[in-house]
Amino acid sequence: MNLPANSWLASMKPYPAEWERHDALRDGRRVFVRPLKPEDVAFYPDFLAHVSAEDMRLRFFAPVKELSPAVLDRLTHLDYALAMAFVAFDEVTGEVLGVVRLHRDPVGKSAEYAVLVRSALKGHGLGWLLMSRMIEYARREGLVLIHGQVLAENTTMLAMCAELGFTAAADPAEAGVMVVSLDLARLPGVTG
Repeated sequence: MNLPANSWLASMKPYPAEWERHDALRDGRRVFVRPLKPEDVAFYPDFLAHVSAEDMRLRFFAPVKELSPAVLDRLTHLDYALAMAFVAFDEVTGEVLGVVRLHRDPVGKSAEYAVLVRSALKGHGLGWLLMSRMIEYARREGLVLIHGQVLAENTTMLAMCAELGFTAAADPAEAGVMVVSLDLARLPGVTG
């Protein structure tokens, strides 16, 4: 089958190995952070088993017991030209510890983020590390704005966003939801 040069296949970027990094959390735990790959779908059941029902609700805005195979497939098959996800692995056990996602808006200069970490690792710096990596990536990609929705009761995420330079405002369309935004043009250097 002959596809035109401007087809969506032509726009797909190869796996960006240059974003693979070894890091350490505040408690010294060594982590390997890299772009998500399709085969990472195999790690999701164990990862999600270590996320509390409350943390799943805060992330998905509704009670979630498990994610269907179709949803997991969508989460792990990315076109790197349109989206990025970074996954953090424990360097000793190989377990997935957290994931941050970034999806470009249709216009292409802004993107929406989402992050989820194992519940036992909240407060250990993993969310901060993943968010910082995502911000660094967005800046290198030439994005000008990162935004997301956060439940107003999710004070931990709102505090982290504020520390990272995000502004927050009530979502006029959804009660109890805050819209957080980061203007990358006015942000000084961010390190991971």
